[in-house]
Amino acid sequence: MGETLNSVVIRVERVSRFYGNFQAVKEVSFEIKKGEVFGLIGPDGAGKSSIIQILAGVLTPNSGRAFINGIDVTKEPERIKAIIGYMPQGLGVNLYDNLTVEENINFFRDLRLIPEDVFKKNKKILLEITRLRPFLNRQVKDLSGGMRQKLALICTLLHLPDIILLDEPTTGVDPLSRQDFWKIIHSLVKERQITVLLTTSYMDEAERCHKIALMHEGRILLEDFPENLPDLENIFIERITGKKPESFVCKSSKNWDSTVIVCKNVSKVFGDFRAVDKVDLEVKKGEILGLLGPNGAGKTTLIKMMCGLLEPSEGKISILEYDVQKERTKVWNMIGYMSQRFSLYKDLTVKENMELYAGLYGVKNFDLEEFFQRLGLKGLEKKLVKDLPFGIRQRVALACALLHKPPILFLDEPTSGVDPVARRNFWKIIYQISREEGTTVIVSTHYMDEAEHCDRLGLMNRGKLIALGTPEEIKKESENISGYLLQIKTPHFHKAYELIFQEFNENSIYGNKIFVRTFEIENAKEKIKNLLEAQNLLPFEIKQVSVSLQEAFVDFIKRTEGLNV
Repeated sequence: MGETLNSVVIRVERVSRFYGNFQAVKEVSFEIKKGEVFGLIGPDGAGKSSIIQILAGVLTPNSGRAFINGIDVTKEPERIKAIIGYMPQGLGVNLYDNLTVEENINFFRDLRLIPEDVFKKNKKILLEITRLRPFLNRQVKDLSGGMRQKLALICTLLHLPDIILLDEPTTGVDPLSRQDFWKIIHSLVKERQITVLLTTSYMDEAERCHKIALMHEGRILLEDFPENLPDLENIFIERITGKKPESFVCKSSKNWDSTVIVCKNVSKVFGDFRAVDKVDLEVKKGEILGLLGPNGAGKTTLIKMMCGLLEPSEGKISILEYDVQKERTKVWNMIGYMSQRFSLYKDLTVKENMELYAGLYGVKNFDLEEFFQRLGLKGLEKKLVKDLPFGIRQRVALACALLHKPPILFLDEPTSGVDPVARRNFWKIIYQISREEGTTVIVSTHYMDEAEHCDRLGLMNRGKLIALGTPEEIKKESENISGYLLQIKTPHFHKAYELIFQEFNENSIYGNKIFVRTFEIENAKEKIKNLLEAQNLLPFEIKQVSVSLQEAFVDFIKRTEGLNV
């Protein structure tokens, strides 16, 4: 197969994969060209990881064929090992926790049998773009999630392969590291024409790819360029359900004034680690408050302290004026809690789970029919929980948390990995109980797009609450920190980026779009226009766009940590 740009380097032909009687991948076909960033986007269980593993030569399909650089991976998996880099799912799962950063890098050198001169050159390049050189002597177990992922990427790329396969590389990673990760990917694509296939459940990452395929239940529903898919979630829902989704309107709350939760100077320390650090927070009746942050930010620990499941090391928490530490039993009658793992008994039916929780909460004569109707569970009463789809299971867990009609509901990452239809339905229920019944909802998430549905957001990073306000207030403050956002589109993408990069320090790449942060919007537009016209890079489009929550979060992290903004 040729090595020119636009030549096909990955081809998947009608690939299927079974696990026992379950078909995880259903006759999937697609092609990826050299120098392309191709995203397989979908929820957990869509079949994305199975495809990556087949292409990496670690899994054999039951039918179909897959080719990398013309080599049939299904027949000769060993031949492709030298030309690919494969990073499995999980925060640095291919690393050794008790080795230092440098020892891990050296181990992968030996594993790959990389010549010393090639190793030194590649190591230097990769340490520079990941900014990990100062941490060479630190043990991996002491790295943050973002740093682990960057080290895993170094180990994947040490032999500078032509093709890299990345399975959920940014899941749970902090926004600054996530942004760094994408900069690394795009700089390698630009400078070395590396081809990238990655999987993700984050819809907002679609626009960072050159091309995407939406996956659901083992099939590709749609393959297109992100610029042709302006509202990806609605398109995804329409492809799954076969009908246009109802518009999702975020009605404002009824402005109930009473404060129901107060956290004063709350901290939680585990040994030398501060999981939550001096958090001050008030939540109003009927409000939907989102706690937004990466894995390890302190969201779950803070929620568990508010629920009385963990005792604060410092500070005080009150729920409806009851001291959570001193009056825990009273507090437990007033809250509903849905944990990350849903806490359901998989070998019991839906009805049996609900009856069990009714007994635990001391609820008598509850209207089971009303709950099934309201949460879309009618007809599922006798189904075992283990046989339910993930999104339906999540609704059963919500029903159990709401059985005693608590005035306050805590939801810890309730939609992690579920499909867009289930997520949309879940949020409709959250709005119903908040707006119509005045229930206060505290929901943690690491989905930036989902955070837009909340009345207010608390941005958490390394245990600290670094920002608090409505999504619009947070974006506005982000503009005060780093300036407005300009988007530049042109077919001469690489040449345009090189010119703009020399003139503007604050820039980023999303797929084939260039973004620039500036306080002087009209001057910047004119400057970019003159740069592109002088080099005859026509046509082009320059326009101001709204700052995303991802960009805003990065700004708050930089400001909090004293980094240049």
